[in-house]
Amino acid sequence: MTDRRKFLQTTAIGSMGILLAPGVSFGATAAADKVNVGLIGVGLRGTGHLNNLLRRDDVNVTAICDVDPARITIAQKAIADAGRPAVKVFGSSDYDYRNMLELQDLDAVVIATPWLWHTRMAVDSMKSGKFTGLEVSAANTLEECWDLVNTHEETGSHLMILENVNYRRDVLAVLNMVRQNVFGELLHFRCGYQHDLRHVMFNDGKTAYGKGAEFGDKGISEAKWRTQHSLYRNADVYPTHGLGPIAAMTDINRGNRFMSLTSHATKGVGLHKYIVDTGGKDHPNAKLKFKQGDVITSTIDTANGETILVTHNVNTPRPYSLDFRVQGAQGVADFDYHTQRIHVEGTTEGHGWEDMKPWLEKYDHPLWKKYGDYASEAGHGGIDFFVLNAFVESAKQNVAPPMDVYDAAAWSAVTPLSEMSIENNGEPQDFPDFTRGRWVSREPYNWITDAY
Repeated sequence: MTDRRKFLQTTAIGSMGILLAPGVSFGATAAADKVNVGLIGVGLRGTGHLNNLLRRDDVNVTAICDVDPARITIAQKAIADAGRPAVKVFGSSDYDYRNMLELQDLDAVVIATPWLWHTRMAVDSMKSGKFTGLEVSAANTLEECWDLVNTHEETGSHLMILENVNYRRDVLAVLNMVRQNVFGELLHFRCGYQHDLRHVMFNDGKTAYGKGAEFGDKGISEAKWRTQHSLYRNADVYPTHGLGPIAAMTDINRGNRFMSLTSHATKGVGLHKYIVDTGGKDHPNAKLKFKQGDVITSTIDTANGETILVTHNVNTPRPYSLDFRVQGAQGVADFDYHTQRIHVEGTTEGHGWEDMKPWLEKYDHPLWKKYGDYASEAGHGGIDFFVLNAFVESAKQNVAPPMDVYDAAAWSAVTPLSEMSIENNGEPQDFPDFTRGRWVSREPYNWITDAY
């Protein structure tokens, strides 16, 4: 079997001939053999990215930044264990990352920090001329969405939103089916993020997954910051895992765009119940009232006449699900880890469902057919390899990535728009056109051949 070194050399050489549809950046030159990457944030997610980057012979990890000394120590050990040279370390203050961005030998940056830091760090990174990879969601407010777009257009520096679910094997197979018109003209989609995160948002204050009712200053890991959003915001604060793949299927920002959104929220009781169940009814946090509804549903209208139903539910006991549905005039598919079923008129017998497995095998994406065994080493079922591979190859060529700054802005805008709609009893909210009209003429991205 081909070893990893040869595999990465092969993918790098093969990608040289690929022209990414969004276009080459200002002053782009021939692709570099290697790219120097720095990481801002080496918590659990950032360390995952670090480990995958360290497996690549075409990446030099040259700098890391984190305000938590314990995470720096973990990252340094991972770098040493990989046989790589020691890197420059930053994190003496909240804004020490800006000193890292001044490094002249730094080509690209991966940002995996708490959400409120995402936009400001990405803006600073693009202003410093770095090719920027940004974890999800990319922005918290409409102003931040525009900050990302305006900075890209002012500097010419690219940003890629690191939405790994766009590379899930079943997602890319269904995208392949959409492109080959299996479902006919597209009408409606369903997606979301339904994932019991109560054990992530609360812990015992000693370990990240120790069962307890602590968060904020007394919490560990994501409980330090993620839970605060549920306390103060009634919004879909995490839309991109579900919406990113649907946006690709509907060519958002490339011949289509989101037009408007309406959102509704249930009452919020799940987090209070969890606090009482784990910490007792007399725990100080049991007195808090969380603003976020337990189940938030948003309906998006597109310029091409489709509707998209997006659900956010992380505060109740339930199995993990992104709950994908693709409905066209010719057929429909429901697919996730727990359900994979399809009905195609003229092919499926009667009015019943058919097992989707043969369809997924038939329309399997070329990347997964060729590199699935290697990808399996990465994380999240292999999708982490593919999203970072696209980032690295785009950075080496200095070209627009498959999921660019306009996607980052449009997908992330669901958060503030849902918040405004819920606050106003479901009143429709208009999506800004972050492309300033260019969505009409931008060529659709060819995910089947250009997604590395």
